[in-house]
Amino acid sequence: MSAGSAGSAGSAVEIAGVGLHPFGRFDGKSVTRMGVEAVRGALGDAGLDGGSPSHPPFQAAFCATAYGGVAAGHKVLGALALTGMPIVDIEAGCASGGAAIQLAAGAIAAGQFDCVLVFGIEKMPKGIIRSSFFEPWREEAGLAATPSYFALRAQRLMRERGVTKADLAEVVVKNRRHGVHNPNAMFRKEVSADEVLASRVVCEPLHLWMLCSPNEGAAAVVLRAARPNGNGASVHRPTVTLRSAALRSHLPGSVLGEATPMSGIDDSAIPPPSRLAADTAYETAGLGPDDVDVVECQDTDAARELISYEELRLCAPGEQARLVGDGSASLGGRRPVNPSGGLLSKGEPLGASALAQVVELVEQLRGTAGARQVANAKVGLAHTVGRGANACVMIVSR
Repeated sequence: MSAGSAGSAGSAVEIAGVGLHPFGRFDGKSVTRMGVEAVRGALGDAGLDGGSPSHPPFQAAFCATAYGGVAAGHKVLGALALTGMPIVDIEAGCASGGAAIQLAAGAIAAGQFDCVLVFGIEKMPKGIIRSSFFEPWREEAGLAATPSYFALRAQRLMRERGVTKADLAEVVVKNRRHGVHNPNAMFRKEVSADEVLASRVVCEPLHLWMLCSPNEGAAAVVLRAARPNGNGASVHRPTVTLRSAALRSHLPGSVLGEATPMSGIDDSAIPPPSRLAADTAYETAGLGPDDVDVVECQDTDAARELISYEELRLCAPGEQARLVGDGSASLGGRRPVNPSGGLLSKGEPLGASALAQVVELVEQLRGTAGARQVANAKVGLAHTVGRGANACVMIVSR
């Protein structure tokens, strides 16, 4: 097994159940309550909703959260009277859910547990995300995870890859169009490129509608060792297998790396953590980019999605705009990206973000995604990257 990965073509880790609390703003509803709803959904989907305090249906739990507070996972499972097993909170920025899945899958593959619950919860403060990752003086100077940083990264993408502001607007148009069909998304209305470009400029070239909205939500996944004779799957749906989950951190150097507040050596030859994670995930899964049918990738801002295409080896340098422009990345295209609507439609509650991507891919591979269904989807890829440059890539298949 490669370093920083879990699962392989030979190890059998099944995604037995998924659950989701919608993303949005829910005044008066606690983050614990949202987590309870998502966990109940996943356990029910896995056929494990008959557990009791003396006989819980899983042997360990990992809770992904960045803002949930101390023992957030314990609060959720305590409310369900399902405690007693190891319950561990995981924080890795936007990739928290991916990190939790990697740890859970690794424990199953190692034979430590047979069934593990993974869930993510978040109730984000309103406004631009603040992060204790950066020193206060950096934040005050605008050198933290702010739109100015995203804008500089977008400007470099435009200069080096020929992307235009119109291309950035089309990413928003695509994802918001997909989000119309996602009942769990925060924004469910189509927008035009003109409307995107008419929204106020936050930091050139990024307009307000090109940035995702931090919000609230929860997602849960049940992982278990695959069973013989069909892996225990219902005859009414295919088994979805976690082929790999790779978490990688940044290599030092790039001034526009996810980890650095715009200080350091600018060197484009330094592979970003998303590329490191993708290469590890492909190798572990025994698959390549051409095998992937559907992608859920990080779109914190419109430029971030286009950067991800290249980092995930979904296109050659400079081909990003073409994939959006010719419909290849849209529903009905060669390889749809963010059929859920992405973060630009759903919003982003950090701890739940990566897990919600897995929920979407499971629905796609089961063929239950409704109007946003990708035809004959067999292999899906999920990608998140966040503060501290923790990047995670997961590959699932049926």
